[in-house]
Amino acid sequence: MKRPVSQTLSSLFVAAVLLALVAPSLHAQAIYRIVGPDGQVSFSDQPPPASVKATTLPANGRSDSGASEAGGLPIALRQIVSRFPVTLYTGDNCNPCGSGRSLLTSRGIPFTERTVTTQQDVEAFQKLSAQASLPMLTIGGQQLKGFLSSEWTQYLDAAGYPQTSQLPSSYRNPSPAPLAPSSKPAPASATQDTPIGAPPPPPPSTADNPAGIRF
Repeated sequence: MKRPVSQTLSSLFVAAVLLALVAPSLHAQAIYRIVGPDGQVSFSDQPPPASVKATTLPANGRSDSGASEAGGLPIALRQIVSRFPVTLYTGDNCNPCGSGRSLLTSRGIPFTERTVTTQQDVEAFQKLSAQASLPMLTIGGQQLKGFLSSEWTQYLDAAGYPQTSQLPSSYRNPSPAPLAPSSKPAPASATQDTPIGAPPPPPPSTADNPAGIRF
């Protein structure tokens, strides 16, 4: 039994539309995981300069075997992270900081954590936020000061983050790192001629100063 011409054309049209929708995903660009000089992690579809450390993630978020690569994210989530990266600022003995971290972790939000513990960290944090209270969450350029579950959830939803985790089992967030770089002074170097702690040699004795007394 022959199919009507109109039905055949309709089927071809549907196939063409589906092909047009699928074709862009077949040529999706690679996503770069970029680690900045301060340890900040970001994602971009543009290659970074050669001097910047970056890892190329597969465009479909999976390896040839179909399993997600270590550190890889689903492409939809990578796109959100590239537009609205999340950073959590925490301190020691901070219960709200732990609550905020738990919310992000349970929801499967990829985030970078910066710790504020030293005086240098505090000064850098005050310059960043004009305050000294923790925690603070940044979503893109938005700063959320203090932990309020409903507020954090509202902004994460608005940024497009999924409400349930879509992270692959192999994914790990970067380890927490100090906000300010360490500035320990370099140890003083000893001269090669005189060992450290050795007393200076006595002055030579002369006829006028037989005991070699130094004045």
